[in-house]
Amino acid sequence: MRKLKIAIIFGGESTEHEVSIVSGTSVIENISKEKYEIYPIYIDKIGNWYEYKKEIDKIKTLEIKDTIEPKEKIEDIVGYLKNMDVAFPVLHGAKGEDGSIQGLFELSGIPYVGCKVLASSVGMDKAYTKVIFEKAGINQARYEYIRKYKDNYIHIDKEFNETICTLDQIASKIEQNIKYPMFIKPSNSGSSVGINKAKTKEELKKYIEIASQLDCKILVEEGIQGKEVECAVLGNEQVEASCVGEIKPAEEFYSYNAKYSNEESKTIIPADLEETIATKIQDLAIKAFKAIDGSGLSRVDFFVEEQTNKIYINEINTMPGFTKISMYPKLFEQSGITYTNLIDKLIELAIE
Repeated sequence: MRKLKIAIIFGGESTEHEVSIVSGTSVIENISKEKYEIYPIYIDKIGNWYEYKKEIDKIKTLEIKDTIEPKEKIEDIVGYLKNMDVAFPVLHGAKGEDGSIQGLFELSGIPYVGCKVLASSVGMDKAYTKVIFEKAGINQARYEYIRKYKDNYIHIDKEFNETICTLDQIASKIEQNIKYPMFIKPSNSGSSVGINKAKTKEELKKYIEIASQLDCKILVEEGIQGKEVECAVLGNEQVEASCVGEIKPAEEFYSYNAKYSNEESKTIIPADLEETIATKIQDLAIKAFKAIDGSGLSRVDFFVEEQTNKIYINEINTMPGFTKISMYPKLFEQSGITYTNLIDKLIELAIE
């Protein structure tokens, strides 16, 4: 029987370029070489595509800041992709997780791992994910949505009416609707890049300016005091949820540094939760996945409030971190699916 040709694509133009290299090379190291013919593709930070020419059996999981050598530029990207049976984009962030490359696969007529164009784009844009979760009746923290506009900002209310404001005016509007502490996030960023926690108006203004350097769309959310938990989902029409895991950040919140550089950050799998709460989180994870029209995989993040045990959805990640020690595969490993078998299932779902 002919081996399936699998293009494993990593790197990319987003702020999560280095994280994607770790995830992508981890998949290459652990995918079955007996079942598949592997074609590693590296996309650099300015969008050039390369074949990663290292011998497949010698590719090991790289670390953040490692370089990709040897490599050879791919000139005819679409032609190259059309020779593949399945594309596996292990790409995080802009142009990899936002529907852009998914559209390329659709145009090329190649099956691919993960969510389709709509789910990818909506899942990446936190502001519009919020709108869909509201429609689905999934509980969320209070939030404000704003846009950067020249030297000012646009405040967008719940009916999508817009008001142009100065930075000080926008901060005052936000203070009227949500309480400190607040989290300020670029709407289209991942791995907690550009996210900051504000406890005062001056900090709020400062962090809005920082977020606006990464994205013109900005979310400001009310902080929830409690456990930060995550649930992985797998499937197309028939979707299964993993057990629930808890994040114990070494810092004040789960920043980029806390995720990838601070070894004091911990994960607890399964999370220390009452069974009824864990089951509710699993149900909500599947509901959120279906609400955005998800397929293949996602990781859905929640908060469980300390005093009330009330569940708040935080966000959905349509291409979560995929190293052997990343939360997504670890959650399914706890649920009985090994890392290599998880890769097999995702390829099967892509073909399906």
